[in-house]
Amino acid sequence: MKKQVRKVKVVGLLLMATIAVISCNKEESPQIQEEENFDVAELKASDETDLISEEVISIGEDVYATDEIASTSKSFYRSDYLPDCVTITTVVTSTTKEKTIDFGDGCELPNGNVLSGIIYLSYLKDMDMATKTLSLSLEDFTFNGVVVEGSASVERMRSNENGNPQADAIGNFSAEWPDGATASFTGNRTREWIEGYGSGFWGDNVFLISGTKTYTGKLGNVFMKETVTPLRREWSCRFIVSGILEISRNDLTATLDFGDGSCDAVGMLTYPNGTTEEILLRRFKNLG
Repeated sequence: MKKQVRKVKVVGLLLMATIAVISCNKEESPQIQEEENFDVAELKASDETDLISEEVISIGEDVYATDEIASTSKSFYRSDYLPDCVTITTVVTSTTKEKTIDFGDGCELPNGNVLSGIIYLSYLKDMDMATKTLSLSLEDFTFNGVVVEGSASVERMRSNENGNPQADAIGNFSAEWPDGATASFTGNRTREWIEGYGSGFWGDNVFLISGTKTYTGKLGNVFMKETVTPLRREWSCRFIVSGILEISRNDLTATLDFGDGSCDAVGMLTYPNGTTEEILLRRFKNLG
């Protein structure tokens, strides 16, 4: 009888231990799932693609703005953002201006990014139009060693309701890193030029950026991004200095806060369960 009681007690203890283990696994699984769905390395890769698409489109807009300001102000104007290693060729047709922006075999921009290949830019030649569509495409193009293909269409407004230039862009790009990793990224973004327009000095240019983006990684992992607080881009800094993104994947949503305005590559990632983690953005070696 005592042996049976002992057996019952042992079985009971084993059962309780099994239940406890199962319970712990159930409690831990949401966090494990969240970490799998918001892998930091994948987020860094997606952040790089944001940088690539933004830089490509921004260069096209800067070249157009140089033409616009020089034409409408009836005086000489030249943006100093693109260095002398960039060759810009213009062909004027009966209705359009076709520009070839050639970075050669490698040209370093003032912000440290190294580009090669060609950006093609096309728009109507009537510079008095208040709104205009810019078309961009790439040829043999690389960005810090990443091979990039794709195109973008930009609706450029000379003056929005705040009196600032504004550009609404739709971009579709793909990229391949030197290690063979690949990604595709599409998006709709609005960029308001809030400081520095027409000064001729690239370092005082400041923009507010908002919109939605989709990033698809090598293994088919998809991130959906939407701006919660406009992202502040200062051309004197190679990073986004502030603003908040909402990032969704597999029915889970996290937020990425770019900070308080400091020029650094640090962001604060908040997981769906509320836990936070400071992460270092960008994988580009020459960006630190």
